Amino acid sequence: MAQELGLGPEQAVGVDATSSLLPEVLKELQVGVLIHAAGPFQGQDYAVARAAIETRCHYLDLADGRQFVNGIESLDADARAGGVTVTSGASSVPALSSAVVDRYLPRFGRLDLVEIGISSGARATGLATVRGVFSYAGKPVSILQNGSWVTGYGWRGLTRHRFPPPIGSRWLATCDVPDLDVLPRRYPTVGSVTFKAGFASDAGHLFVWGLAGLVKIGLIASMTPFASLLSRISGWIEPLVSDKGGMFVRLEGADSSGQPLRINWNLIAGNNHGPFIPCGAAIVLATKIAAGGNLPIGAFPCTGLLTVDEYLRALDGLDVQEVVE
Repeated sequence: MAQELGLGPEQAVGVDATSSLLPEVLKELQVGVLIHAAGPFQGQDYAVARAAIETRCHYLDLADGRQFVNGIESLDADARAGGVTVTSGASSVPALSSAVVDRYLPRFGRLDLVEIGISSGARATGLATVRGVFSYAGKPVSILQNGSWVTGYGWRGLTRHRFPPPIGSRWLATCDVPDLDVLPRRYPTVGSVTFKAGFASDAGHLFVWGLAGLVKIGLIASMTPFASLLSRISGWIEPLVSDKGGMFVRLEGADSSGQPLRINWNLIAGNNHGPFIPCGAAIVLATKIAAGGNLPIGAFPCTGLLTVDEYLRALDGLDVQEVVE
């Protein structure tokens, strides 16, 4: 990795995140900011974050696991005592998604609904990401709809969504992400929060949707054992699939005069640059800390720490553009 970045070998070190000696390693290296990107986070404990707190080291992670991100608050007292920032979900969700809501919230007298969706391009995500998102396929997912909590199922709830050109229509399905809990707490007037995701390949998406159905009815226990195979297949078919990916955040409610208001924010990525987008929040926050910026002390999900414009500046040089409808 150091060679790929044009750095010397002395700027790379192998670290075992599961080792009980991790705090000693961080002390020896005099780490000031630790960015934890070794997923999947679904099912992980907080050993890495605790090691960071113990060594008075700021901690960021790229987690998208719902329980993991929301549970980070259990470390709040320790983080405050250590005088460090510990934030989870410094990624597309909930860091960027909540930043979009924050940007447009002043236009609303009342915000009723937040819908979020992501569709990948051809470039296969890392195996850890695949394992993470497949871990809840076919399993119950609690979703806030019209003011009540209802049960959906991971990678089910098939819908067709139209992204702005050049992406067009894509299949999406229900995913279990931190926003489903974070956003209702952050925006108390909101009665519905949904998140769906999908793939550039229609056939690939429908295959995953079908396997999730087999999990739901109990014919297979989990989709996780298929993660490695499906990740390899994604790599094989990459040249045949669109290199365009997208994210949307749709807001509905009423303006200050009570008139209906709808905003549909989109982020369109070309040239298979979509997988780089989740890194934006960690880049922004680590840069702020390095520059002497004062982030809140404590442990919390990654919301309210950056703006959309800051996030997108961190992606300069990538084929990424905003489209607001």
